[in-house]
Amino acid sequence: MEEHKITSREVLKTYFEKGDNPTQDQFAELIDSLKHKEDLTTGKEAVMFANSLASMDNGFINYYINLDNGGKEVKFPLVISQDGTEDQIIEIGNTYGSEKRQYFLDNGPYTVKAKKFPKEGLNNYEYYRLYYQIESNYGIYRYFGNNLPTIPEGFEFGTLIDKRLVFQIYKENLGQQLNIVNTNIKFVNYTDLPIQYRLDSGNWGHRFIDKDIVTDHYNLWDYLYFYYRADLTKETQNIECRIYNDDSGQFLTTGYLYAGQNNLNNWGGGSVYGIRNIRIECSYQDNQNNQINFK
Repeated sequence: MEEHKITSREVLKTYFEKGDNPTQDQFAELIDSLKHKEDLTTGKEAVMFANSLASMDNGFINYYINLDNGGKEVKFPLVISQDGTEDQIIEIGNTYGSEKRQYFLDNGPYTVKAKKFPKEGLNNYEYYRLYYQIESNYGIYRYFGNNLPTIPEGFEFGTLIDKRLVFQIYKENLGQQLNIVNTNIKFVNYTDLPIQYRLDSGNWGHRFIDKDIVTDHYNLWDYLYFYYRADLTKETQNIECRIYNDDSGQFLTTGYLYAGQNNLNNWGGGSVYGIRNIRIECSYQDNQNNQINFK
């Protein structure tokens, strides 16, 4: 076999057909065609491999885990699910100040869930602080560990809108105990269009959703911000989403979704403090007299 000449798979197979007696040279061709684990990667091979990664269209996770656990390794496993394929489990651990990347199998869409997050390795008022992004225009914070429940197995972070999942975990000492407070959110959509909302608070958030939920935000930041999204590119009427205290009926704030636009992450108009029961009502706006038009 000539040096550096590559023998194709099809040719190699012909050497080992039933009744054949492969020669020493043919065995040598087969061995030379393989990559041995002791072989050093050449600069050319490294560049070719890097270029192949750069051209990949698969989704991936960029993660940064910065923990001081006295040398004890802590793992945070994630389950990546796709229709028709076996779940992929990615275990991420301390990256010691650097960001790392791992690719997902196949092409998505990818739904990301927690497998079983630990809560040990914390002292006094220390907590794990989680930040993640399932789409590029917003991120979500959560605390867990110590007196707070860990991220439960099966917790759904969401389905990736983009190809990239950003995932970060830090350890923080808050100097006091953090407790969960709950607010009931009732969502009423009077339009015939799909509308979603999401919630933000201090170091807490929830992904976009279109149904009633109960928050589990924190007593140190007992307020909520609201955001909305809906595709109104083919519509001629704006939509108003009004927020009420569901106990007293008091009107609190209004957010808007605009006709002729794909509204992706619209501000809800204000914040709500210390209210345990909230009702959101989304309805068409009468563009002539600015009155609510309930269908």
